[in-house]
Amino acid sequence: MKKLILFSSVLSMILVLFFSADSAFAHPHFGQVMINGHTHEPQTEIIPLNGIIGLEKSTVFFHAPQDNALPWGFVEGKVANYVEGYPVIIQIFKDNDAVHFAQTNVGTDGTYEYKFRVLSSDNISTNKIFEGNYSVKIFKVVYLNQNII
Repeated sequence: MKKLILFSSVLSMILVLFFSADSAFAHPHFGQVMINGHTHEPQTEIIPLNGIIGLEKSTVFFHAPQDNALPWGFVEGKVANYVEGYPVIIQIFKDNDAVHFAQTNVGTDGTYEYKFRVLSSDNISTNKIFEGNYSVKIFKVVYLNQNII
């Protein structure tokens, strides 16, 4: 009986945490991103570092709405020809001013994800960490010739 009560308690706690840990929908990703009613295509360029690898720089946009009530935003993607051992570098800018830097590892399947706070709140107040339009620069080290990987 004690095991059943313990299992029920743990299951109830997991369900409460699952439904309370929302993520903000406004997140940078490949494809078209709607900001203020119009779309922005990501811009990508490759800067060769040597004859084998290069730095792929992508610029995407995200919007944190004024009425956002969700605490998390994230940057995610997949690198088709990533160089193992190099993290993805993420830089977030508002009006050309740097507001956040981060790095995240690339998984064995080439995927990466970085989660960051958009909104912080406690029992007394709510603090909007991100609000409005932002540009996000994502740097990835890639092989220049995909036949190398």
